[in-house]
Amino acid sequence: MSANGFDGLEAARQVAVPSPLKDKLQAGQLAHALSIKIVSSIEVIGFAKASGYDCVLIDLEHSPFGLETTNQLSCAALSLGLTPIVRVPANTSDWISRTLDGGAQAIIVPHVNSAAEAANVVKYARFAPLGERSATGTMPMLRYANVPAKYANPVCNDLVTVICMIETERALEDVDSIAAVPGVDVLLIGCGDLTSDMGIPGDMGNPRVEAAFERVSAAAKKASVNGRLVSVGFGGLHGRLDLVEKFAKKLDNARFVMAGADNTFLLQAVTDGGAAITKVANSIAGK
Repeated sequence: MSANGFDGLEAARQVAVPSPLKDKLQAGQLAHALSIKIVSSIEVIGFAKASGYDCVLIDLEHSPFGLETTNQLSCAALSLGLTPIVRVPANTSDWISRTLDGGAQAIIVPHVNSAAEAANVVKYARFAPLGERSATGTMPMLRYANVPAKYANPVCNDLVTVICMIETERALEDVDSIAAVPGVDVLLIGCGDLTSDMGIPGDMGNPRVEAAFERVSAAAKKASVNGRLVSVGFGGLHGRLDLVEKFAKKLDNARFVMAGADNTFLLQAVTDGGAAITKVANSIAGK
């Protein structure tokens, strides 16, 4: 046994924080995430846990958050047993690897339009031999234990979920080759941007959206060979959970959903509260 107590992969795995997202994908169950865009206080992570979410999605593409806020939210999620997912704003190392170093267990990269771009995501998100992520010291997902790199790196490679967003017609055309890139775990359909690119913005019930899910699902199944699992995710359908249910029942590999966001939930709650007190005020005024 080594001086720090880690003499193999199993010992390293014992200190690793489990990922509910990874576990649910492997079990063929639907994993769901609360997106966080405006609430930077770690209490929002507790709200997500109390509300039954599996994951929190810290959205750097559509928020003013920086890496320090992302790190705090990610570590809070790890401590409460939620998978911290981060959607980065760009397919670059300075976002991807630093986000993972700060505690994220899953990374979402938007607008992946080709196999070359998917390979770039893997390069920055995974340690060798799958990628070129720079080795680091103690990590939140390993509970800050001093695990030797020869054990820490493969354990982290297993823990991290790499998610590529499919949100253009160009990406749909190349989805087979994107799915085939080793190290990609989930193809997440961004329905908002995809419908805009299709010229049908916001028309989530359009048959072309269902056809897109079927196309991506087929590509994911084709790539799921030799023990590898590639799953399909839903983005932009939090207002159409009927379609989430429909597609998840129809496609047995569609198993991750972005299931609402703090900004939309807060707006709805404030709107409902405002309407309720306005009704009371109008009643008092005899209106």
